[in-house]
Amino acid sequence: MQYFIGIIPPPEYLEKVFIFQKEWKNNGVVNMVEPHITLKAQGGLSPDLSWLDKLEKLCTNFPSFPITLSDPKFFGDYVLYLSVESQELYRLHSQIVQMINPSKELIKQYFELADFIPHLTLGKTYFGMNPNELEEMSVAARKALTPYPTFNVNQIRLYQEVEPLKYIPYKDITLKP
Repeated sequence: MQYFIGIIPPPEYLEKVFIFQKEWKNNGVVNMVEPHITLKAQGGLSPDLSWLDKLEKLCTNFPSFPITLSDPKFFGDYVLYLSVESQELYRLHSQIVQMINPSKELIKQYFELADFIPHLTLGKTYFGMNPNELEEMSVAARKALTPYPTFNVNQIRLYQEVEPLKYIPYKDITLKP
């Protein structure tokens, strides 16, 4: 059983992104997890949840912060995502990774710390789309998903894998008001 930590956009924008993703019939991302910004990937988040109390304590001392979603970008030609702007997000990511203390190999495998690029995935070739569809999706996203919101992050969400490549919300953890 795996876990990861994410941030969800406001409910109305979350729904807008989800509806947009479902317009692409080959987009298997919609069956994997709700739209989110990954804050901390799976590496080091052990199934015994021994790290959860420390995570909650860290969050109670980390103040809420603003985040802005922005233009679509690509990882290679295989992942399309909305970009994310927020200095505080990088700080929170770094503090969580340091607290969890995954191996250097896991940090590299999951693109954390220096390799961390916050994003909200729209579609992936790994989950059924092809590069041409992602390119079309990118053009459509610039129209359908604007204006991009700025919102205040008041909580983070822990996700649990319930079957291979299917994650559901497990627990919301509030940040310092």
